[in-house]
Amino acid sequence: MSKTYTNKNFDKTNLDWSLIQSDLKIKLGIDVYESWIKKIELFEEFNNYILLAVPTRFIRDWITSRYLDQILQTIKKHKKEIIRIEFKITEKKENNFTDSIGQNKIGDVKNISFIKDSYLQYNRIDPNKRFENFLIGSSNKIAYEASSKVSENISYYNPLYVYGGVGLGKTHLLNAIGHEMNKNKKVMFISAERFMYQFVKSIKSNDMVKFKEYFRNTDVLIIDDIQFMNGKEAMQEEFFHTFNALLEKGSQIIVSADRPPNKLIRIQERIKSRFSGGLVVDIQKPEHDLRKKIINYKIDELTGLYSGKLNISEEIKDFISSKIKTNVRELVGAINRIVSFSRIYNKLPSLAETKVVLKDLLNLNENTVTIDGIQTIVCKFFKISKNEMLSSRRSRYLVRPRQTAIYLTKLLTTKSLPEIGREFSNRDHTTIIHSVKTIEQLKEKNPDMNDNINKLKNIILYNRENEI
Repeated sequence: MSKTYTNKNFDKTNLDWSLIQSDLKIKLGIDVYESWIKKIELFEEFNNYILLAVPTRFIRDWITSRYLDQILQTIKKHKKEIIRIEFKITEKKENNFTDSIGQNKIGDVKNISFIKDSYLQYNRIDPNKRFENFLIGSSNKIAYEASSKVSENISYYNPLYVYGGVGLGKTHLLNAIGHEMNKNKKVMFISAERFMYQFVKSIKSNDMVKFKEYFRNTDVLIIDDIQFMNGKEAMQEEFFHTFNALLEKGSQIIVSADRPPNKLIRIQERIKSRFSGGLVVDIQKPEHDLRKKIINYKIDELTGLYSGKLNISEEIKDFISSKIKTNVRELVGAINRIVSFSRIYNKLPSLAETKVVLKDLLNLNENTVTIDGIQTIVCKFFKISKNEMLSSRRSRYLVRPRQTAIYLTKLLTTKSLPEIGREFSNRDHTTIIHSVKTIEQLKEKNPDMNDNINKLKNIILYNRENEI
């Protein structure tokens, strides 16, 4: 039995929770912040852990499974002694909802069905995902228009089946449909995973009659990620009959998946046939123009959080839009990283720094960066031989290139200090540490050194000698 907590212990904390939330807003993005992080309150702080308060178990589970590591990392930046996070459920009374379906609710979600102590509360429509802020390009235009048409005219396309890869906007469109239709229809929005969970729970509690009643008493059923029903024969059987019952009463069904109906694995053929009998539309990878539009939109959105405009250069925008082609989520993540860099260093990154910040998103293969390759490039840059670099001689014209090569090896590979020392003529690990610190200090004081490091990083990572 969960207890209801008050804020009486807030004055015991030394952490500034509002500052931590501001950092998390930048790190995770405004959508994640508004949907999840904003709901967290700092309840109490102890010697090496903190107690956070959240309003529901689902929010706790969602945050724990997706964002706990990032939250802990951010907290440790403010107080390194904190090594773990615990959660308490505050169980604040939700006046917006009643316990039964069909009764009026307050606010934007007044027609969405929620079940007492149950699962549909886990799937509130995200108010930040609407048609108005869904950016359109040739890759998603058909899916957008079909979704818009369905929201205007129930059963216009039935079912509507939207498919595409991860992070392309399927869930955004489903939320937009639910947000629009919930103005005058009873909307039920749930993920396939949560549908499956509740199905199993209802069987165990011998409560399948109520399960059937709730899922068949709706005007609009929206199910996200239907591919997760694969292999669950009993649940698919129930879904099939629910599907048919809703179609017979004229309800609208919208489904999303990561592949077309005929490619679904271990899903009954009759279910795939029903999906194929409606309108099947796909969202493809965003084209260059759409990627650029998304980048500009995200920058404008983040600008609203700061007093000054984020003057990210067109060169960097073009670079990001040309290199990150997989999905929208990675594009947004790239912009968030650039913004975080600018906040930490009080400057916008150069192109070379952008490439380092976004290294993993750019799918660079770290294995292609070798110590031997770094040594060769540095020797060529400073016009010395590799034998001279690796020798024991301490002439100034040799020491600086040697330290530069060691610094770049530490920066661009995952080799340990002893491993790096062995590749530089069995030098001690303390020598490696000294070299790294020396170059870091020189970069701060000497613009030429900083310029040389950026040039070398470009050559090593991208084989481009003319980019800084």
